[in-house]
Amino acid sequence: MYTDPFDIALVRIDNRLVHGQILEAWVPFIKAQCIIVVNDEVASDFYNETVIRMAVPSEIEVIINSVEEFSSHHITSQSGGKRTMVLFANLADAFKSYNLGFHFKKLNIGNIYNEKYDLSCASSVFLCDAEIKDMLCIMEKENIEIELKRVPREKDGNFKEILKEYCETHQ
Repeated sequence: MYTDPFDIALVRIDNRLVHGQILEAWVPFIKAQCIIVVNDEVASDFYNETVIRMAVPSEIEVIINSVEEFSSHHITSQSGGKRTMVLFANLADAFKSYNLGFHFKKLNIGNIYNEKYDLSCASSVFLCDAEIKDMLCIMEKENIEIELKRVPREKDGNFKEILKEYCETHQ
C-alpha cells in the first residue's frame, strides 16, 4: 500500500513498457521521480521485474504492480506528490484500471502492436477490433483526452478524427 501521494504527470500505453523513449525523452520532459509499471505479467515475474528495475536510473523510484493492486491502492494528488509516470502495456489494462477507480483525464498512446490489426492510427499504433470498441466505449462514457505520441515533442496524431473516419467507412 502506498503512503505518499503521486502527482500523475503521464499515463501511457506502450507495450514495451520501460525502454529508451521512456527513459531518455519522457522522464526528463515530465521531470518524473517515479515510474509505476502496471502489468499483471511483470508483477508476477521476478526476472522481468528485475530487468525493468535495472534499466531505470537509481534516482527514479520504480513501482511494479498488478492492475488490481495498483487500481485499489493508488493515492493521487494534484500537486505536491512525486511526479509520476504510469505505464500500461495495453488498452485493456488501462481501461480495467480506470473502471476499478484509477481515473485519468489524459491518455498517451505511444506504442500498441497487433499482428492482426484493423486500424493503423500512427506508425506505432495498430488497434484490433476489440481495442477500437474499447476506445469508442470509454470515449462515449468519459471525457478523456487521447494523444498519439511516441516522444514529447512529436506532433500529436488526431486520434478522435482517425477513429471517426474509421467508423464512417466501417459501418
